[in-house]
Amino acid sequence: MQKSTKRNLFIAATYAGTLILGLIFGINYTDLQGNKPGKSLVPIGFSDNSYKIQQIIDLISTGYVDSIDMDSVQNGAINHIISHLDPYSSYLLPNESLAQTEALEGTFEGIGMEYYNLHDTLLVVGLISNGPAEKAGFKVGDRILKINNKQLAGLPISKEEIEKLIRGRRGSEVRIDIKRDTIVDPIAIKAIRDQINVSSIDVSYMIEPTVAYIKIRRFGLRTSEDFQASLLALKKQGAKNLILDLRDNGGGYFHVAVKLASEFFNDKRLLVYTEGAHEPKREYFSDTMGKHVHGGLAVLINENTASASEIVAGAIQDWDRGMIIGRRSYGKGIVQEQIDFSDGSIVNLSIARYYTPLGRSIQRKYSANWSNMIDYPNMYNGLWALDTTYSHSKAFRTLKGRDVFSGGGIVPDIKIEQDSNATSLLYQQISNSSYIEQFVYERFTKKLPAYSIENFLQGYNLPDSEYEAFIANLRQKGISISPRKQIDLHDLIQTDIEAIVGRYYFGREAYFKVKNRDDRFVLRAIDFFKTDQS
Repeated sequence: MQKSTKRNLFIAATYAGTLILGLIFGINYTDLQGNKPGKSLVPIGFSDNSYKIQQIIDLISTGYVDSIDMDSVQNGAINHIISHLDPYSSYLLPNESLAQTEALEGTFEGIGMEYYNLHDTLLVVGLISNGPAEKAGFKVGDRILKINNKQLAGLPISKEEIEKLIRGRRGSEVRIDIKRDTIVDPIAIKAIRDQINVSSIDVSYMIEPTVAYIKIRRFGLRTSEDFQASLLALKKQGAKNLILDLRDNGGGYFHVAVKLASEFFNDKRLLVYTEGAHEPKREYFSDTMGKHVHGGLAVLINENTASASEIVAGAIQDWDRGMIIGRRSYGKGIVQEQIDFSDGSIVNLSIARYYTPLGRSIQRKYSANWSNMIDYPNMYNGLWALDTTYSHSKAFRTLKGRDVFSGGGIVPDIKIEQDSNATSLLYQQISNSSYIEQFVYERFTKKLPAYSIENFLQGYNLPDSEYEAFIANLRQKGISISPRKQIDLHDLIQTDIEAIVGRYYFGREAYFKVKNRDDRFVLRAIDFFKTDQS
């Protein structure tokens, strides 16, 4: 395998959070690693023993008793080496590398349709605005029968198989046969594949007369530009304060995080610096063109706020620029460099640690669990153990005299305690399954609602009879809920159902507006703007 001359620097996400819904247009809403074009790859020295690896590969290739797939041997060897370095270095095969790139760049070739597999029938639950599918005439609620004459309805089929059928070269045609409730006979619709652009900003809207809300899913290639456009549009609507929601944002492009953090400063401020055993100290400063320099700022974080998100939150906290609200962040303070190989595979190699402007490292401790290596089929599962405890290893003081600390993650200025109901095993089992979506799409997709989005957001509440029907539905699936738990989980489940109903009828923005109505993080941020600012 030959290394390319392209070298990329990025902050890698530490996890992948996947939406339950599949996406026909090919992108997977997961928080993956990002990259940034950089300098060319510099050769490093090898010891004499280093050539053993190539020698053993050559021996197997020329002398092994049976024929063997040498690509698999080499991939396995690389993965074994990389996995032993730290929790964040990784080796991605070409298809994994492509998925990472598409997720972060937000551009790919498809038709822009979102579906849900309901009882072996693909139900269209979302369309990219002005995308090929919408232009071709598809509607939310359509049920897919065939793709390119291949029968799908009533047959078990994987997401990967569906993507192979529907994805293809830009400009090519795909025929999809559907059933629509308002039409008796099936109809065939042809769509022309095109480049689809998906923003890494989940939603942006005015949540109060002077308060804007922007939620960023990951730091992708166009996140900074999309953020600027969203913020300027909201300022025209009267926004003076901003809630920046970075909860469950696992990271992305390093340079994009720096660029976005610059939006909150009007002078040259140190935002982050990196340093490693083989990497000299490098400092990154804000520019002087911030779009939200003087208004109020609240940043929402939680235990899944990681990596590039922590760069933004750390800079804002260190410079007393805004209030950090929520729960301690993940604690991922190591920089990865992406090295591309000619076959499309990549290595994400940890090369340096990053530090906040005051010099804090927020990397949590990790250690290798070598005992797991005897379980060869699962040797890499749980190889690295991350320290979940938090200790103030070193104190720093901001210009306003606030104490902040290094250690595993960023501790918020205003803490939001965990909801024991939301973290309960029972609720996690329900929310991580597809039972809520299945319930909604079985019961709420037969006809359009008789109210507007404004009426829905302001006045719609799930009827008690529907909640009871959902509990009965869970019992049929073998999940028993006590009367006490039915009461405890009522508000959480009701909000989940209402949000999915809103998304189905009115789009993605409605989903987040419903979720935010009673969100404790959001409500505390609004209260901060009303009462806590001096």
